[in-house]
Amino acid sequence: MIGKPRTERMKAPSGRRTAKAQLTNALATLIQKDGDNQTAQNVTVVELCQLAGVSRNSLYRYHADILKALRKHQYRRPSAAQSKARKSDERRRIENIALRKRISTLAALVDHHYAAYREASTLLERRDRELAELRRRLKFRPTLMTRSR
Repeated sequence: MIGKPRTERMKAPSGRRTAKAQLTNALATLIQKDGDNQTAQNVTVVELCQLAGVSRNSLYRYHADILKALRKHQYRRPSAAQSKARKSDERRRIENIALRKRISTLAALVDHHYAAYREASTLLERRDRELAELRRRLKFRPTLMTRSR
C-alpha cells in the first residue's frame, strides 16, 4: 500500500458507488425535496452527509465542489427570517385591505348619521318656529268672556 498512488487507494470496490456519487445523488434529492416543500428549512451539511452516508470531514476535505453547490443552493433559498418576514408582510397586507374596507364602511356610516343629524336639526328648527308662531298668535287673540251665573 505504501508504494501505490493515493488515487488507487481511494477507489471504491466494484458495485459500490463512490462518495462523490453518493453525495451528488443525496444533494439532488435534498434540493428536489426542498423545492417541493416551500416551508421546509434550508438544506444542511448534516442532512446531506447523513443521506449520503459520508462523513462531514470527507465532504469538507475531498468534495469542495459538492459543498460549493450546496452553499449556492442555500444562498438562493430565502432564510427562515426572510420567510417569516414575507409571511408577516402578507398578513399585514391582508389586514390593511380589510381595514380599508372597514374605513369606507365607517365613512359611509358617518355621512349617513351626519345627514340624519342635519335633517333632524332642520326639522327641529322648523318646529320651534311653528311653535313660536302659534304662541305669538295665542297672545294676540282676544279671549272669550263667559257669563257667570
